[in-house]
Amino acid sequence: MEGRNGYLAQRHHASRGFSPQALSVLTILHNFDLKRPDGSTAAQRLFGHPFPDLFESVLSTFTELPMPRRSSVSQQPNPWYGQSVPA
Repeated sequence: MEGRNGYLAQRHHASRGFSPQALSVLTILHNFDLKRPDGSTAAQRLFGHPFPDLFESVLSTFTELPMPRRSSVSQQPNPWYGQSVPA
């Protein structure tokens, strides 16, 4: 199997299926990111004009990422780590 249809068929035959959100993401990727050898996407061929790069436009919407949250479990130091061993 090859291409998007092959991928979709493989996923459906594995009895997992797609959530509606995953299916819409795959459709967007297919229409706006997958390119033919001539460099055109399905959306460019349908609408007749180029679109901005999909991933660049998504990355431009991100601001600085938040810091990871602190663990609720206090970290116990490992007593064996960092101890010197006499030679």
